[in-house]
Amino acid sequence: MNTSTYIPLTGGKKPHYAVLDGLRGTAALAIVVFHFCELIWLNYSENPIGHGFLAVDFFFCLSGFVMGYAYDGRIPQMGFKAFFRARLIRLHPMVVLGSVLGLFAFLFDPFNTDPYANGVLLIVVTFICSLFLIPMAGLPERAGALLPLNSPSWSLFMEYVINIVYAFLLCRLNKMITLVLAGLAMIWLCATAYRAGTLIGGWADVNIMDGFARVTFSFLAGLTVYRFGWIRKTRIGYIPLSFLLLLTLVFPYFSWNWAAESAVVIFVFPLIVSLGAGATAEGKVRDCCIFLGRLSYPLYMSHIVAIWSFGNYYAKYKPGGWQLFAIVFIGTLILTTFGYLVMRYFDEPVRAYLNRKRELAPVAAQ
Repeated sequence: MNTSTYIPLTGGKKPHYAVLDGLRGTAALAIVVFHFCELIWLNYSENPIGHGFLAVDFFFCLSGFVMGYAYDGRIPQMGFKAFFRARLIRLHPMVVLGSVLGLFAFLFDPFNTDPYANGVLLIVVTFICSLFLIPMAGLPERAGALLPLNSPSWSLFMEYVINIVYAFLLCRLNKMITLVLAGLAMIWLCATAYRAGTLIGGWADVNIMDGFARVTFSFLAGLTVYRFGWIRKTRIGYIPLSFLLLLTLVFPYFSWNWAAESAVVIFVFPLIVSLGAGATAEGKVRDCCIFLGRLSYPLYMSHIVAIWSFGNYYAKYKPGGWQLFAIVFIGTLILTTFGYLVMRYFDEPVRAYLNRKRELAPVAAQ
């Protein structure tokens, strides 16, 4: 998931892409709804937001654009240590909190009959791996998820990997080589989609390589958009672009599904990033976009703990009709509110504290 901040490359103040912030929030909300729905409709072709998982590919594309914006030309001056410390401060507090929340949710889920069925040692090892973002698909109850206590963390693992590749390699490449690599990654992505029939892979031990294909292409696509300056000034604002983004998540399944998903990731998402970077937002719309951008990462990393419990509840009681709609609707509102509280009282204060410590460290060393 994209969580980069916009850092000026020069002394001048660079623009803040508020609409991109808003679109990141839209994608995070769509993921919450998708995770509810995928436990109701096990057949994705019946799921009303059956392609919701593609929001992660949008995150990866946005991440490539923003990483180029924030760090191209800076890493040689700031150094690897400062770069990785900045990324850890930005990303890892929520990795830790998500692991803790996931552990408590797993142990105290009222609809999970025996959380200790596979032994305490396995739970402890899984928790430690989750804290350090080490893939370890050890809990059978979690369908082979790479990070079963907080399963969306798989995309953070991919984000960490591509950040390392960016720091050591991609930041040194010119735009033409970046474009060539994106073309090669596109072939890998299409081959992956064709083989699996879908691009949903990456989150589990059996399809981890699919995740590498997804993050490699989309990150390079976003980086290519930035480096070539493919930013289209447009009057299309946040709401129309959000509607376009949501359309890519709800289109129906058909026999050439793999090709349709590939086309969305290859063409539509880079286009949305391009248009979003060139769009403007004013007044309350701008405030809303910035708020959604702040909310997106804490929401993404904290919501799944309740979704797993919902899945156990649904499997046991099978609610339907308006009752089920109310559960999903109210559940999404509650999880969004919880995400806000996590943002307000954990993520932002902890990052602010760690950044202050980072700024004071050179002074203290003198």
